[in-house]
Amino acid sequence: MEKVRILAIIPAYNEANSIVDVAKSVSGCRLQTAKGVLGIDVVVIDDGSADNTSELCKKNGIRVVTLPNNLGIGGAVQCGYRYAFNNGYDIAFQFDGDGQHDAGSLDALLAPILSGEADFVIGSRFLGMAGYQSTKLRRIGIKWLSLMIRLLTGKRITDPTSGFRAGNAGVIKRFSSRYPRDYPEPESAKWLLKEKFRIAEVPATMFARAHGRSSISLLNGVYYMIKVSFALLITR
Repeated sequence: MEKVRILAIIPAYNEANSIVDVAKSVSGCRLQTAKGVLGIDVVVIDDGSADNTSELCKKNGIRVVTLPNNLGIGGAVQCGYRYAFNNGYDIAFQFDGDGQHDAGSLDALLAPILSGEADFVIGSRFLGMAGYQSTKLRRIGIKWLSLMIRLLTGKRITDPTSGFRAGNAGVIKRFSSRYPRDYPEPESAKWLLKEKFRIAEVPATMFARAHGRSSISLLNGVYYMIKVSFALLITR
């Protein structure tokens, strides 16, 4: 029986301090499943970094796609899904390049897809309440977006901004052709729900960022909430 092919999409922007360790932590994982032991391929999407993220990946034998310009998180992640679709992967998952995600949570993240119970799985830091829970201000924003998605779709997602997510071949195809540009996680989850994809959440441990800084600061947090809320209301 042909084995399931799994791809880790690691978007990275100026992540030279962490990218090699992160990529190796994922590529070294082996999943014990009913289909046998499965390995994981890794592709880093260097989103126009000004540092030597791409050079470090190449030096360490890590597959990397180097974008000539900074597209933002949505463009970088969609590039990863296009790579997965063009190369025939069965499952693709997102994994942040800054060290915030835990490779030890991959078994739980991928299990509902491998068993056929879900098309798309989100790793939620709020289900197991383990690890870094984000700042109070962000938790308020996350709860607001969770409420909006529930009102618009009838489905409760506890962690709609989580970037620790996995999709099957149907999701890969969908995201390879269409994906939100800015802060895409809540909007893309709503799309999938509206299109009757089966979404599940599993507990996931997350860590505080060890290097660099988040793309969402306190100063632009209000703008982010307004923009994403508006996008959730008008997009289909």
